Amino acid sequence: MPVIAPVPAARPARIPNQRDSAEDGVAAGTSVDHLTETYRAHYRSLLGLAALLLDDTASCEDVVQEAFIRVHSARKRVRDPEKTLAYLRQTVVNLSRSALRRRILGLKLLSKPMPDMASAEEGAYDQLERDSLIKAMKGLQRRQREVLVLRYFADMTEAQVAETLGISLGSVKAYGSRGIAALRVAMEAPA
Repeated sequence: MPVIAPVPAARPARIPNQRDSAEDGVAAGTSVDHLTETYRAHYRSLLGLAALLLDDTASCEDVVQEAFIRVHSARKRVRDPEKTLAYLRQTVVNLSRSALRRRILGLKLLSKPMPDMASAEEGAYDQLERDSLIKAMKGLQRRQREVLVLRYFADMTEAQVAETLGISLGSVKAYGSRGIAALRVAMEAPA
């Protein structure tokens, strides 16, 4: 997603006098005036840096603005004006990482959706079908029931069923087809 950087509005910067610098204990190059110039010159590049780490324009803008706020509030510690941009870049990276961590944590904490559960009516209908299937299975011949249970409920191949029951493959097929036909008749008959 491309990030469109707004052009920073040119605001008249407050020009610090000597008394301000002396009172704040701020070195000559890290004044508000210097930060304003840094903002004008490097806002877009810092926004591009944030865009490499984050995915939406609003988050990128928030991170860059927060970086400027933090560097401004810590400008007493930035004695070398050439390091201001490096501090800003590092702050943008750190804030972007924090934003990503918060997103990941938010995704982990989101409640997981409930699985699709059948309604009470569907559950009752399924139970009735199971009951009628069991009743119909009990009405089959023993070999037909054995073949159908092993073939469809135990998920065995016809050859495995023949080996398990000790009958021929043709018998398994015959018992299976007759058993299914009998089940179809029993299940369609009104109860």
